[in-house]
Amino acid sequence: MKRRDFIALLGGAATAWPLAARAQQPGKPPIVGYLGSGTPTAQRAWLDAFVQRLRELGWIEGRTVAIEYRWGEGRPERYAEIAAEFVRLKVDVILAGGTEATVAAKHATSVIPIVFPTAGDPIGSRLVVSLARPGGNVTGLSNLSSDLAAKRLEILREVLPGLRRLATMVNTDYSAGVTETREIEAAARTLGLDLVPLPIRRAEDIASAFGGLKGRAEALYVTGDPLVNAHRVRINTFALAARLPTMYVQREYVEAGGLMSYGANFPDLNRRAADYVDKILRGAKPGDLPVEQPTKFDLVINLTTAKALGLEVPPTLLGRADEVIE
Repeated sequence: MKRRDFIALLGGAATAWPLAARAQQPGKPPIVGYLGSGTPTAQRAWLDAFVQRLRELGWIEGRTVAIEYRWGEGRPERYAEIAAEFVRLKVDVILAGGTEATVAAKHATSVIPIVFPTAGDPIGSRLVVSLARPGGNVTGLSNLSSDLAAKRLEILREVLPGLRRLATMVNTDYSAGVTETREIEAAARTLGLDLVPLPIRRAEDIASAFGGLKGRAEALYVTGDPLVNAHRVRINTFALAARLPTMYVQREYVEAGGLMSYGANFPDLNRRAADYVDKILRGAKPGDLPVEQPTKFDLVINLTTAKALGLEVPPTLLGRADEVIE
């Protein structure tokens, strides 16, 4: 082979050389910007699942990959600040936890790949143009949260057959929560339920929402978002004091004292998000990676809370539960 042909071959290989191969050169690991939507305490299980899966795929933190952690604490203004910081740091991939965090990241950059482990409505939120071919620099997993609202109401009715008035707590600044509220309203009409809206926007709104609720509802449905997740213990304390059975979108709320939850397994979604990051670090384009759906759904029931509320959970429902907390 002639010398100039050999040099040309090397040049072409360098162009096609996956990011992972370049990044694993000594002193040059790729950087993942981890934008947690809540707090480290509230989302520890999600973070651990993500990092563990990266390790299984060969990305060892501090050796073959660097991870910059930032936490939005459920405050939308923080997401934009963190996303801008990641752009300045020139991270190689942004892991954006939740719809609002992903929207902020997408506004900050159209170049850096972005992976979302949980998004309620990726198309409606304009994160992707389609699930099969996302296009652009964003992809990830949908949690199907709004599509499960009717199922949650049916489960709640199994425990409370005479349920007529249902309070709904939603962060009105959270787009996925607003979308889910529309699903709740449609399901409530079918089941003949009267809804009592409890809109919140800040942590300070939680107490006042419960303050005006006395005697107006027989149960409480809380839509999921980083704000209420960070304050789930407080919400459950208020709900128990008001003698309100609660329905949530994920198990973490029930582990913190809520009555029931039904929804996607968020640690599993975060684990699967690591597979996206792995593929992107090895050269895949996010726009070519289809948005995937949850494969694990959990029904979790807290019998301790049920007993505190004087409720009998039907054995048939307990038999279907993925986890019963006693």
